[in-house]
Amino acid sequence: MKIALCNEVLRELAFPAQCEQAAALGYSGLELAPFTLGEEPHRLSGARRTQLRRAATDAGIAITGLHWLLLTPPGLSITAADPGVRKTTVDILQRLVDLCADLGGQVLVHGSPGQRQVEADEDPLEAWNRARDLWATVAGQAAQAGVLYCIEPLAAHDTNFINTIGAAADMMEAVGNPSLRTMLDTRAASHSESASLPELVDRWLPSGAIAHVHLNDPSGLAPGQGGLEFGPILQALRRHRYDGLVSVEPFEYRPDGSTAAARAIGYLQGVLEGLDFPPS
Repeated sequence: MKIALCNEVLRELAFPAQCEQAAALGYSGLELAPFTLGEEPHRLSGARRTQLRRAATDAGIAITGLHWLLLTPPGLSITAADPGVRKTTVDILQRLVDLCADLGGQVLVHGSPGQRQVEADEDPLEAWNRARDLWATVAGQAAQAGVLYCIEPLAAHDTNFINTIGAAADMMEAVGNPSLRTMLDTRAASHSESASLPELVDRWLPSGAIAHVHLNDPSGLAPGQGGLEFGPILQALRRHRYDGLVSVEPFEYRPDGSTAAARAIGYLQGVLEGLDFPPS
């Protein structure tokens, strides 16, 4: 189980410094939010992609993937009725899939709550069908690129579209491409799921639905800074021999991003050291 850091936590630093600091703290990788790379990250030149990958390599850290995919440019949506908006959105997502692969990443996490919201005057089923068709196209691109594309269930206070792992699994089944998966975000799941977080791992990880994990406190703080105990969650992941990535993704940085990142990795490494190993 490798621990990555979502790079917006350190976005005040230049990218090489982000890599160096994350590696010095003990993170295995950085998961990149495309908006931290520029206003049109999907259009990054080949030379810039090479620079980013080299900066990570030089620091001894991996670029593990992308998340928060559609914050920029503005006006994107996977559910909008306007076909022009959806065409632009799917084009950008396909380009981000290629960006992820070019940077050596393994997974894209589709959160972006504002860009999937179903408006009050829209038919929810039609919006669901539009998202399904869009994700089917993007999943095909992901399969060609050799990366996984994960639907991130988010809490109802963030979006009204796909709030549970079960709802994401329904979309996965409808698309029918193994490159489209889902993931567990501990903050979102704490607000939206009826089952406990370890129960969600027990239910969905063996099925292959969960392919990625974000670790954050329900309060939005980093792991170890709030009230959520991460030991049972990590024990459940270990029980099922999860060998993928877990990424630290706080939304509130106390007292600042660098300190929050340092406290999170120290806390999680301590928890992992104290866990029981699964039977051989």
